[in-house]
Amino acid sequence: MANIEMRVVNQISTLQALLAHVWRSVTRARSLDPDQEIMYTVLVGNRKLVTPPLPEAYLGNAVFWIAAKAKAGDVIKHGLGWAAWLLNQEIVLCQNEGEVRRKLAAWTEEPSFVYADDFKSTNIGTGSSPRFNVYGNDFGWGRPIAVRSGSGSKVDGKVTVYPGPDAGSMALEICLARHVLLSLLADGEFMEAVTCV
Repeated sequence: MANIEMRVVNQISTLQALLAHVWRSVTRARSLDPDQEIMYTVLVGNRKLVTPPLPEAYLGNAVFWIAAKAKAGDVIKHGLGWAAWLLNQEIVLCQNEGEVRRKLAAWTEEPSFVYADDFKSTNIGTGSSPRFNVYGNDFGWGRPIAVRSGSGSKVDGKVTVYPGPDAGSMALEICLARHVLLSLLADGEFMEAVTCV
């Protein structure tokens, strides 16, 4: 739907469209001023973007943040495709080795860290992957029926993405203030895409 809305062919991924749906819905639920500047940050992996690619068994971080920024009113008014396109374009910008190496060089010159206290309650961030097969783990008790992150991920606006329990599905854990969660539950457009576990 996001691709059709933006008149592009297979450029916006399912994940980007899903995150855009969450961004628009949470922005509505927060009742932000339409002129409020907001941001959706996504941690993007770059393991395969360097030559030679980092091995699958590499244990360490190989990621950096992208940030799609807009006014709250624009995110709501312009539709799913528009919000997904903003996310897509930021992700596309960092999908080449030159950009990865430029960001790494900049970071070594001026290291910076992100702290939970730095995260504004008008923003949303995703720092996980739908490729980590959490539902494939069986420690002798059977497959998990639900997966949740630890207390370190409980920051207003944090969206954790897991592969869903069913093939091709995704599971999202969304951490928001109580009143925002209640607004989301009452939002028919949001709930059309939701199955609660």
